[in-house]
Amino acid sequence: MEPAFRALADPSRRLLLDRLFDRDGQTLGELCSYLPDMTRFGVMKHLAVLEEAQIVTTRRVGREKRHYLNPVPIQLIHDRWIGKYADRVAGHMTALKRHLEVDPMPAPQHIYSVYIRTTPDALWRAITDADQTVRYSYRTRASSGWTPGSRFEYTYPDGSIAADGEVLEVDPPRRLATTFHARWDPEIEAEGPVRQSWEIEPAGEGTCRLVVTTDLVPGSKTERDFAGGIAYIVSGLKTLLETGETLAVAG
Repeated sequence: MEPAFRALADPSRRLLLDRLFDRDGQTLGELCSYLPDMTRFGVMKHLAVLEEAQIVTTRRVGREKRHYLNPVPIQLIHDRWIGKYADRVAGHMTALKRHLEVDPMPAPQHIYSVYIRTTPDALWRAITDADQTVRYSYRTRASSGWTPGSRFEYTYPDGSIAADGEVLEVDPPRRLATTFHARWDPEIEAEGPVRQSWEIEPAGEGTCRLVVTTDLVPGSKTERDFAGGIAYIVSGLKTLLETGETLAVAG
């Protein structure tokens, strides 16, 4: 957690995070405009520190490099230093990703990533196995045939459906893409499904990088709910796989 603490210690870096919180997926030029007294190189150095701490992640969208707020490390700090002393925080998550197939195209609205000490196969099972999702995804069980075109559901303990959708792509243990239609709130349900995916990348011996991305309509209730819940699910998944324990915030 030390890189995250160091990254958050600087007021200029906190300003950049605030601006990404206001509008995710900005370019270097856009971020430079918030620090007019600083050189472009200086802003790049601050962004490099944030990337090293994994609080900011980047992705090429066409010819542009866009920067995305990744709150998972901050959530992990919360889980370690705040969560066990605080009241339970409600939330839910989807893990999402858009294909970058043509140029130009709209930028994804949210990208989250986290490194987990596990194998790709174990991480894939944790994403698709109901006995594991119930331990980190707010007690919901994921069920599906996990083949392209099949239906999937997240169900609560009482059998009611929290969310459902269609499986679009399956490439175990690397990539799972689906639609995701939240059912836990009538307003969100009325906004319709979104596209989501989970991507697993080997990152050295015994470690994987999980990248979750979402295509959300800015200002929608779906965006507000998902942005508030994604970090809880991702940090709960990491804790489950690395320690075998279940976080109170994700139970």
